[in-house]
Amino acid sequence: MSTPNQYPMAWKYGGDQVKRSRQRAGVTREQLAKASNYDIESVRSMEAGRRRPTLQLLEAADELCDASGMLVAAAAFMVPEKFPSYSQDFMDYEPEAAVLSSYESQLIPGLLQTEPTVRSLLNVNWPPLDDDTLEARLLARLARQEILGNQTKSFNFLIDEFALLRRIGTAAEHKEQLERLLEAGKPRHIDIQVVPATALHPGVNGAFVLLETPQHERLAYEEGQDMGLLYSDPVKVNGLWQRHAMIQRQALSPEESARFISKVAEEL
Repeated sequence: MSTPNQYPMAWKYGGDQVKRSRQRAGVTREQLAKASNYDIESVRSMEAGRRRPTLQLLEAADELCDASGMLVAAAAFMVPEKFPSYSQDFMDYEPEAAVLSSYESQLIPGLLQTEPTVRSLLNVNWPPLDDDTLEARLLARLARQEILGNQTKSFNFLIDEFALLRRIGTAAEHKEQLERLLEAGKPRHIDIQVVPATALHPGVNGAFVLLETPQHERLAYEEGQDMGLLYSDPVKVNGLWQRHAMIQRQALSPEESARFISKVAEEL
């Protein structure tokens, strides 16, 4: 299961329709850029589907190309995606999972991130996100965290020491993030464990998430720069569950982890 496409098909289709309409009407890209108050490269990116065609662009193109509202009508299909398209399969399964276990080597897991952490990470996305997409993804990531309140689910987060030491945002924001971990780990159905930087384990090759559904179906998810893979193959999935168990054996206990996180926060 995978959806490696980087840009939404709606963006590509909408941008292509703008380009075709412009060419049929004999309108240059420069003219469209001037009418829509964008630079030429921004128009080129929207026509290619690398950026979301905005209502501002669609309105200008519709008028210049005498499209009788056909281009403006596409705006309803250009709503920013809440998640990258390649992660959609995983996002569909995550709220239904009865058990969620993960290992994160570089960052605080998304389910545990504070708003300043999420915003800082989205702000460094490349290619840059437009404001509407950034806000949609920020709200969506925070909304995902509601599942942590379901006490019938079980969560285990293995977080590498390096991820705790990586300061994202200001010192005050990073301290807030660490304090969030301490609060999140208090309920009995949530375990947060620190993996010491000195530990050598099979997780050094990258992060992953494990899911078990109420029907006892096991899945595994890995994510890279511009791709995400959701596995259902038993051989692959069982291998990752075994890998998680091996990492967990080298992790601090939840109680030791809380003391470790508290110490890092106090030193900020």
